Amino acid sequence: MIKQKTLAVALLAAFAAPAWALEPFVVKDIRVEGLQRTEVGTIFTYLPVKVGETFDDSKASAAVKALYGTGFFKDVRLEVEDNVLVVTLVERPSIAQINITGAKEFNADQLKKAMKGAGLAESLIFDKSLLEQAEQELKRQYFNRGKYSVDIKTSVTPLERNRVAVNFDISEGVVARIKRISIVGNQAFSEDDLIDEMRLSTSGWMTWLSKADQYSKQKLEADLETLRSFYQNQGYLEFNVDSTQVNISPDKEDIYVTVNVTEGKQYKVGELKLAGELLVPEEELRKLIQLVPGDVFNRDKLVSSNSAMADRLSNDGYAFANVNAVPQLDRDKQTASFTFYVDPGRKVYVRRINISGNTRTKDEVIRREMRQMENASYDGDKVKRSRNRVDNLGYFTEVGLDTPAVAGTTDQVDVEVKVKEKPSGNIQFGVGYGQSEGAVIQAGITQSNIFGTGKYVSASINTSKSQRGLNLSYTDPYFTVDGLSLGYDLYVNNAKPEKIDTGKYVMATAGIGARLGMPISEEDVINFGLTFDQTKLTSDPISGSPIANAFINQNGNRIRTIIGSASWASDTRDSAVAPNEGRYQSATFETGVGTKVPYYKLGYQYQQFFPLSREVTLMLNGEIAMGKATGGKDLPFYRNYFAGGVGSVRGFDGSSLGPRDSTGASIGGDKRLVLNAEMFFPFPGMKHDRTLRLSAFLDAGNVFGPNDVSGLASNKFSLGELRASVGVGLSWISPLGPLKFSMAQPIRKKSGDRKQRFQFQIGSVF
Repeated sequence: MIKQKTLAVALLAAFAAPAWALEPFVVKDIRVEGLQRTEVGTIFTYLPVKVGETFDDSKASAAVKALYGTGFFKDVRLEVEDNVLVVTLVERPSIAQINITGAKEFNADQLKKAMKGAGLAESLIFDKSLLEQAEQELKRQYFNRGKYSVDIKTSVTPLERNRVAVNFDISEGVVARIKRISIVGNQAFSEDDLIDEMRLSTSGWMTWLSKADQYSKQKLEADLETLRSFYQNQGYLEFNVDSTQVNISPDKEDIYVTVNVTEGKQYKVGELKLAGELLVPEEELRKLIQLVPGDVFNRDKLVSSNSAMADRLSNDGYAFANVNAVPQLDRDKQTASFTFYVDPGRKVYVRRINISGNTRTKDEVIRREMRQMENASYDGDKVKRSRNRVDNLGYFTEVGLDTPAVAGTTDQVDVEVKVKEKPSGNIQFGVGYGQSEGAVIQAGITQSNIFGTGKYVSASINTSKSQRGLNLSYTDPYFTVDGLSLGYDLYVNNAKPEKIDTGKYVMATAGIGARLGMPISEEDVINFGLTFDQTKLTSDPISGSPIANAFINQNGNRIRTIIGSASWASDTRDSAVAPNEGRYQSATFETGVGTKVPYYKLGYQYQQFFPLSREVTLMLNGEIAMGKATGGKDLPFYRNYFAGGVGSVRGFDGSSLGPRDSTGASIGGDKRLVLNAEMFFPFPGMKHDRTLRLSAFLDAGNVFGPNDVSGLASNKFSLGELRASVGVGLSWISPLGPLKFSMAQPIRKKSGDRKQRFQFQIGSVF
């Protein structure tokens, strides 16, 4: 047996170009030795020679390079035995397990996923060079959380069957906090005012929640853009961020951020011109320009002007309209004139509306919300409304809408609606707490999109200190193709008002009703309802409620009523949860007939939100309502209005305002007036986050009506009888639901009023 030219020879042939050379030979056979996991066939695919071919130095070099290049082997040897090529391999070990200790900021699966992206994972071949990359990836994960002092120690433990365990021992350290933010070069605005515009901030008593004191490059870049917008909105058109420096203390716990800026001059708006292809009358386009000659330049108004004109053109079918404002600066006069170049592009038509992602919801449920039609001219407003209406269905976690051009055409687009379904059936359990009602518990089952048809069914039970009830509901939002909705309700409730000090009696009600909803615009809806209601009253003739006893004596304790209702509502708010701007108003009418005490009730509410700045919102709210029984009788007392507490006039006990009976219990009234003014502003350290807001408020209101024996209420509307309070509030849209707290001081009150300065409502009833 003759052995020729081992691996050393091959390597020399490959890299050192020796004077001698391997004598070429014809390969009679190829034998592979040393494999444990790798298939032999895999080796043959990398070898540059087959049986019957000539093997020489160049092929030996290529074979060694190829086999090493796989990363599977830590040793490769080529030998020749009687023209048989022997490939001897030593495999790298595989990773049997990855052990992570000391990690608290992340769970082990998160860190393993990050390392897998760097090439290190269980069951893969172990490569020591990748170990350092994985360590750096872990550090990057911690750096993103502000833990710059993290220390990671690695070790490799050999196991049987050529396997290893890779160990990461992590000492996380502490989160580095921003110690100081410095802005250099500012003259027009103070450093504090500029820092207030930024998301990043130094440590404060609420930054544990907002994490605004944790540095990240992405946050800083966003803040620099915010500063640029702020300056340009104040007329500093040539503002520039020259440089930024981020330094960390030796112990890696404190971060110092320095931003160097050049403000430039403040510019006012000069001449405004329109140029290009004006397919819309110039006067109409000029009305959309928010800049005014002589005013200080404002970047947001310029951007909004461009968008408004492009949107206006898109409403006429010009989907790809572009408006570009070109400035001409007069640095001596410090004015900036602008020419708005209008390029409408081609008029575009919608070929098809394609819907995808709706694995449960039927196509027609989505299509009926579309305001943009197929084979019609493109309308930007209708496209936006279509997307919003699909999103408002509440069936999807994501709603995307694209308008790609149709291939091979210049004047057609498709509307691509992409949705991601979310579960629409829920078994719900809600817990809340109100200072008047006490603990509130509700359980139920709801299917808001039964069988993917968009129809709504629910069954729920609720219980609190003063009442218990069962409610069943069904709604078909598209009973007709025009969007007429039809719904049915069935309810059974048992109330004990004495638990909240509004009368010592028991009221059991049961009813069944139908509802009809009629949309009259994108923002307005009219609703009609008809309900058959039965109410049973129980009151002890001696110790019970005087007003309940009087009513029972006159009308009996069982009252059957057919209740008809009509309402109109209009909502333009930008959010139903934490509005910043917009309006909500409603008008309601209710009448009860077919009973011993026919009655009617009227109500109106107007609420307006005014954005005073990016963070500050003013809310004004007014509500007025009244009811009356026919035939000269009083409104049935159990249909009365109440006021006081969270939701009406804070600082007074819940439902305590207005008439009282001889026992001192609040009995409500047939008229109600509530006025509120509230200023919302960010919680310190939360900046632009509207989920947690403070407020300062002024509340006023009362209920009026007959049967008062306390002398605290009037029978007629009277501004002089209004109670009022001022105070501060806190509202938080928490993961558990909305939380509201208020501290109020009554400023207009009477002796005998029940005051309650601190009030709260925690949790959300589903």
